[in-house]
Amino acid sequence: MDNSVVVSLKDIVVDFDGETVLDGLNLDIHDKEFVTFLGPSGCGKTTTLRVIGGFIEPKSGNVFFNGKDITSLPPYKRQVNTVFQKYALFPHLNVYDNVAFGLRLKKVDEKEVRQRVMEMLEMVGLKGFERRSTVTLSGGQQQRVAIARSLVNHPRVLLLDEPLGALDLKLRKEMQIELKRIQQSMDITFIYVTHDQEEALTMSDTVVVMRGGNIQQIGSPQDIYNEPKNAFVANFIGESNILDGVMLRDFCVEFAGNEFTCVDKGFGAKEFVQVVVRPEDIRVVPAIQGQLTGIVENVIFKGVHFEMHVRQAGYDWIIHSTQASQVGELIGMCIGPDEIHIMHRAEEE
Repeated sequence: MDNSVVVSLKDIVVDFDGETVLDGLNLDIHDKEFVTFLGPSGCGKTTTLRVIGGFIEPKSGNVFFNGKDITSLPPYKRQVNTVFQKYALFPHLNVYDNVAFGLRLKKVDEKEVRQRVMEMLEMVGLKGFERRSTVTLSGGQQQRVAIARSLVNHPRVLLLDEPLGALDLKLRKEMQIELKRIQQSMDITFIYVTHDQEEALTMSDTVVVMRGGNIQQIGSPQDIYNEPKNAFVANFIGESNILDGVMLRDFCVEFAGNEFTCVDKGFGAKEFVQVVVRPEDIRVVPAIQGQLTGIVENVIFKGVHFEMHVRQAGYDWIIHSTQASQVGELIGMCIGPDEIHIMHRAEEE
């Protein structure tokens, strides 16, 4: 086993009431990595987290930690702590005592308890809040207490189950940056669960896209966004124009009634494929200059860009542009070779 692998899942099967939730899942998670499980509700991401934490024992398969089989080990014996969405703070204890709780349970010397608690409170930006009641704190502050309480035990791995879900948008974005900073400062592995694509792309070293108890793709945020392996990933991570096409030869594909130069190769001659073009990668030009021409059917202002819906020879396109065209206007569309991503056509979606 790779020495850098801290958690390894091998052939994990979980079912509830006869319904398969994880279907033979295999995954290696590396030391000091920020890994995010991303997918729609019911895809198995939280179940995977709970299997790693020891809260669910799989029907079959094995969980390894540093090469040691821990499948049957209870949560309290694992070098893993969990931060839940609802924080689970003790309302009768102040901030200091909440963070110190796990250390005192382990009979750690009170002098060391104080040192470690104060270090953690400073790490999460709550120095000076020691005697505050947790019920008087904001949602973001409560979440920081929950994180400090989990990190004070020096786990090798921290599991985070949608911990930002209860926060408003502005605070979520602030805490995304804060969590990444904490993870890098502590130099430990974070395993994070979310259904928010932007959150996953912002924070992660590695994104694991899940669907129906299976892993669809594993990669860096850039890989997942720019090189989706199938239409599900392309659609789930941001917006995409996905069209049927034909790979005429290496570096040449036909779609939307035209031939385009691309950077992909290795497909079969005349192979039917799917073509992904991101909305922001289409350049709007005068109609006479376009590789394709279409009629603008709708324009929506999104703050940083305009979203235009364009009808072109029977195809519906989404285009993101900093300048809006008029509804009913005939526009030209140009797509560069690097902006075209080719996928093998799925048998079924």
